[in-house]
Amino acid sequence: MTTKIESQPRRGGLPFALGAYTIWGLIPLFLVWLNPVDPFRLVAWRVLWTIPVCFAALLLFRDFAKLKAALADRRAVALLLVSALLITVNWVIYILAVQAGQFYAASLGYYINPLVNVLLGTIFLHEKLARLQWLAVAVAAMGIGVLAFEAAETLYISLTLAFSFGLYGLVRKKVKVDSLPGLTVEVLLIAPLALGVLAFVPEGAEDFGTNVSTSLLLMGSGLVTGVPLLLFATAARRMTYSALGFVQFLAPTLVFLSGLFIFGEQLVTAQAICFALIWTAAVLFCADILIRGRKRRPPPDPV
Repeated sequence: MTTKIESQPRRGGLPFALGAYTIWGLIPLFLVWLNPVDPFRLVAWRVLWTIPVCFAALLLFRDFAKLKAALADRRAVALLLVSALLITVNWVIYILAVQAGQFYAASLGYYINPLVNVLLGTIFLHEKLARLQWLAVAVAAMGIGVLAFEAAETLYISLTLAFSFGLYGLVRKKVKVDSLPGLTVEVLLIAPLALGVLAFVPEGAEDFGTNVSTSLLLMGSGLVTGVPLLLFATAARRMTYSALGFVQFLAPTLVFLSGLFIFGEQLVTAQAICFALIWTAAVLFCADILIRGRKRRPPPDPV
């Protein structure tokens, strides 16, 4: 998801960014309570319960005019359908990973994602890579190579998460629709598919209506989906891209720590080496953001 950032961001965006990435980082703690639910049905319920959250937010922020304008734009609707399918793939793979206990693979995908964004920007948007960015991409590629040779069975999880979310952001960058109306159109477009899944995919051990706790958790999945996206949109309007880039690594770090200390997932040697290389790439990536941010900073006014 991309959001138009004002040229002179207002202060106060950091709490919103921390809130968004903290929720995204702690989502596995929420999803494990829904492990008895079939993963495809879980994604379907997540889509459907996000719809009332979006409409409540539209009512609160009075954005129905923007939603109407987006629905009237055929090109925007077509692109939002593509982005909706991409984010659905991302959600399905993420939930499958969490239900399988593959927390490291999931967190690795979102560590790789900023670097994937850089590559996609170079290929499709003709953006030029700085030297540190090329180095970060090379170091990350080395880490992925280690997994490809030593732990290939989980590599598809990380790469699918990274590229599906990266492509999602790329498509949303092409759509001139704000975050909230765009998300609303996406969930409305994907709702028929979600209803089809609920109609034809058999229920798991638990589902909506099985018991009160599961039903409430499935209803809450709409909040878990919509709230961090809205917090992120607010943060993006109030913060510089450089500052937001640093906070971006909070979510996968929380997922990694959850897997290590809460769920006790074993960290094999190949994964440890890969994470070390990815973290090095992340440091290089953030260093490039910081350096370029300082270069763009205007000189102080004369006293």
